[in-house]
Amino acid sequence: MGFADQRFNVNLSILFTELPLLERPAAAAAAGFTAVELWWPWVDSPTPERSELDALKRAIEDAGVRLTGLNFYAGRLPGPDRGALSLPGEESERFRANVEAAAGFAASLGCTALNALYGNRVDGVDPDEQDALALENLVLAARAAHRIGAVLLVEALNEPESPAYPLVSAPAAVAVVDKVNAATGLGNARFLMDLYHLAMNGEDLSGVIAAYAGRTGHVQIADSPGRGAPGTGTLPLESLLDQLAEAGYEGWVGLEYKPGDRPSARAFDWLPAAARPARAPRRADSR
Repeated sequence: MGFADQRFNVNLSILFTELPLLERPAAAAAAGFTAVELWWPWVDSPTPERSELDALKRAIEDAGVRLTGLNFYAGRLPGPDRGALSLPGEESERFRANVEAAAGFAASLGCTALNALYGNRVDGVDPDEQDALALENLVLAARAAHRIGAVLLVEALNEPESPAYPLVSAPAAVAVVDKVNAATGLGNARFLMDLYHLAMNGEDLSGVIAAYAGRTGHVQIADSPGRGAPGTGTLPLESLLDQLAEAGYEGWVGLEYKPGDRPSARAFDWLPAAARPARAPRRADSR
């Protein structure tokens, strides 16, 4: 198998950032890709003006690329925040206000994966209180995702870079997935397996794949250390993606790495041009 057999998309919130947001979809298309994903682009606004939503939608459509993944509002990202849904007060309210806005935008582009970052622990707040609030908000998000035929993703981050984020292992994130599915009965909450974050946590990646491939709704990659392109670190990413495919995963693999000191267009030299357009899954995509 190998890289040429994967379904890659480009995360436009970490790649092509030297360009204005509305120019990035076309840049991804010019680099040969036909699918993209995004963190919530309006970090200061969970409910942007319709004109802003329409402009981004038009840029994606005009570029001829497909939006395959979108984050819910997560605060300042990149930056100190790691989500909003477990934070009491204003940030949780901003997340709730964003749920329908994000789901509506995703639906308008046929996007069927919505990622909900959990949020950092807050000093002076009982973790159990935060977890109860998180479950309440994740249930809302899962129901909104279900209405548009999408999955809700729950992601583990890495402890060295996100020390206040409580989901810093695959089992911790999957446990939240299970709680959401139990609460909604919908079964549309899934694990977002980011191989970079899991590697930074020192997890056995082959073991994670064996245990959780069947419960994974999306995969993201970057090499480690450094969070650069494949080949810049020590992770056997090609082999790991082969293991995922052998375990039955046929979904998207998001390229969520830093381009380093080269222009973003050169950050894909590791991937043959023929492997960049999204291929059809081997069987109907059930996600």
